Amino acid sequence: MKIPLLEDRLSVRKKPTGSPVMFQTWSNLLFLHWEIDPDLISARLPGRLSVDFHKGKTYLGLVPFFMRKVRPRFTPSLPWLSNFMELNVRAYVHDEHGRPGVWFFSLDCNQPIAVEVARKFFHLPYQHARMSSQDSGYHCQRKGETQNAVYEYTIGKDLRTAEPGTLDFFLLERYLLFSESRQGRIHCGQVHHEPYPFSRTTVPRISTAPLEWEGFQVEGAPISALASPGVPVKIFPLKTVNPG
Repeated sequence: MKIPLLEDRLSVRKKPTGSPVMFQTWSNLLFLHWEIDPDLISARLPGRLSVDFHKGKTYLGLVPFFMRKVRPRFTPSLPWLSNFMELNVRAYVHDEHGRPGVWFFSLDCNQPIAVEVARKFFHLPYQHARMSSQDSGYHCQRKGETQNAVYEYTIGKDLRTAEPGTLDFFLLERYLLFSESRQGRIHCGQVHHEPYPFSRTTVPRISTAPLEWEGFQVEGAPISALASPGVPVKIFPLKTVNPG
């Protein structure tokens, strides 16, 4: 099992060969992170994936944001289908080849078609949810749950990009996702975009309900709260990860 080096973390930012299969814009993102016991993460990972560490620590992330202009290649975006909301609970992992990426525990979404497509073709744990954005904040209520998760946040004007090797870089600069099919195969999907412009932010209202829906308990304020206006994104085909 290879441990990712900085060069591995930089190499996944390069544009993949071949053509993207989908285009999206991720906008108005909030990145909240809590330090977590790595054993709680590793116990829920497939055997071929390992927890990724920054200076001996790992983190659990909660990311509400907006999906805009979502469309397959050669297909125009449709207002009623291409714009929706999403909130994910994620951890940081790497594969046997030392490639760093993201493992999703859940992805709440208010677009039913997107939920079904992502479950079937990307093997991702999407969940149906009622979601809205109002003056009072960003709202998410998962189907079957009674609690309404609410977030209030603003994106500052002092935008920057993350310096390689920093915690901000470790948390934000992720270009691979890993998923597991029902047959037990590990798949890897790659995205390409410019580095996130971001600012540090205060969050007057935070809910940890999405973490609790996944069986995680955290205490206190997040150790990191970052916000980004977003980036246009190219999505590349999902590939099966071959054993190292």
